[in-house]
Amino acid sequence: MNFTKPALLAVALATVGLSSVANAATSTTFHVRLEITSTCAIDAAAATDVNFGPHVSTDLNAIAAGQLSVSCTPGTAYNIALDDGQNSAGGGVTARKMAKGTDLVPYQLYSNSGRTVVWGNTAGAGGNTVSGSGTGAVQNVPVYGRVPSANFPAGTYDDVVTATITY
Repeated sequence: MNFTKPALLAVALATVGLSSVANAATSTTFHVRLEITSTCAIDAAAATDVNFGPHVSTDLNAIAAGQLSVSCTPGTAYNIALDDGQNSAGGGVTARKMAKGTDLVPYQLYSNSGRTVVWGNTAGAGGNTVSGSGTGAVQNVPVYGRVPSANFPAGTYDDVVTATITY
């Protein structure tokens, strides 16, 4: 191939012009966003009953414990309230009773193992709910119970208590 000097010069200039265009660049910025909202849940399947088991009628201060499993967004403050059950006749958490027909056995639920702090449904200062802060993992929260006296007619007694978490 025979190239003339003007042709070689034209190819060289074209190559220089293309390389300067290929090296040009512009840029921009953009955001990557995610909004995380707080959430809390009580795992109904993981809750364990407060089951006092069998006792003779002469037993006093029968104790038992169960637990609730809660999971909340890390750093999310929560309160867990327990209602007064189905048999308190509107008497509030201090009137909790298990029933067998018309027979009623008083009992109480507590937030501490010493069974001195009644667990109820009044939030805020002077309240009786259980508060905590979410970790992002499941947190097991114990529920302690006591039956002061088993001196009632023989049979199986039951109550249903509703736990509610607010956050």
